[in-house]
Amino acid sequence: MKIGIVCYPTYGGSGVVATELGLALAKEGHKIHFITYSQPSRFDFFNENLFYHEVSMSSYPLFQYPPYELALASKMVDVVLFEKLDLLHVHYAIPHASAAYMARQILQTKRYHIPIITTLHGTDITLVGKDPSYEPVVTFSINESDGITAVSENLKQDTYDHFDIKKDIRVIPNFIDFSRFSKQKKDHFKKAICPEDEKLLVHTSNFRKVKRVEDVVKVFYNVRKKMPAKLLLVGDGPERIRIENLCRELGTCEDIRFLGKLDAVEEVLSVSDLFIMPSEKESFGLAALEAMACEVPVLSSNTGGLPELNVHGYSGYLSNVGDVDQMTEYALQILQDDKLPTFKKNALDRAKQFELSNILPEYENFYNEIIDLTKSTVVSS
Repeated sequence: MKIGIVCYPTYGGSGVVATELGLALAKEGHKIHFITYSQPSRFDFFNENLFYHEVSMSSYPLFQYPPYELALASKMVDVVLFEKLDLLHVHYAIPHASAAYMARQILQTKRYHIPIITTLHGTDITLVGKDPSYEPVVTFSINESDGITAVSENLKQDTYDHFDIKKDIRVIPNFIDFSRFSKQKKDHFKKAICPEDEKLLVHTSNFRKVKRVEDVVKVFYNVRKKMPAKLLLVGDGPERIRIENLCRELGTCEDIRFLGKLDAVEEVLSVSDLFIMPSEKESFGLAALEAMACEVPVLSSNTGGLPELNVHGYSGYLSNVGDVDQMTEYALQILQDDKLPTFKKNALDRAKQFELSNILPEYENFYNEIIDLTKSTVVSS
């Protein structure tokens, strides 16, 4: 198949999933054309099946805000016609689904029929899409897609609850590539961080309010009262200064390290004992899956799609949002020397169910299903 993938190349889980999916499809022999404003991370220039098409923007002074959606739609039309694509797969509804619809309408005037699949990832539905400024366009664009997928049953239900969606939504969960995310031999790193063999807790996020990073610090503060421990905070964002001040107030600065944004987060996960994700909302929890693949049990909130990933009492524990006392109790249970090895093994076993090789065929089958359906519709019309 010749597939066009449209995504945000640098922001959040949607870009990561879209890029990794494209790389995997290319390895299977499909021709993958990324259409976006900058080169996706980990792009393999030496793979003969991977192509990158940059969306260029006009600098015309009339526009206070550059019309990216129009430029993207025009680029889609150009790439589809020149490369003879079979399918457009757009990730994150805003503005990719609406731009794809516009591109399809233009292509139909040229007697070229291209099916569109839209994958919903989370905040495009749960946060941005609910904004009254966008809701009518989001609803229309999703309904006009030939195929729709969501990364969890929870996100699927959220979409039906908040938008007037008339079509079926196929749940295809996020996946993990074990060629990258697996436990590495990094004992020297663990020794440098925890010279007295302290337990190592870790959290990764974009430090937004919805991630509730303050709960991570409070749980750590309570855990440290009961056992020697260290905390690594990976990422950056608007809440970082507030979290740094909280660490100072609690007197935990000497045992907490802010590592900022890291490309090789798997190296940190490989030496960690517990991953904490107390988010107010997570449509799937890709960061938690990455931790589990590196044999790190997960302590998470019980919101969104997290209960579909983290099995309570097996790969970790689930707690009510904001219940720091309960999270502390569960953290201490996981970190007991006689229980931690079992939780680590179980976390890995659970992650294997989301291995790339298990999920990729679901996308390929869905692609073929939508392409065949579109062909039959065009013939009948």
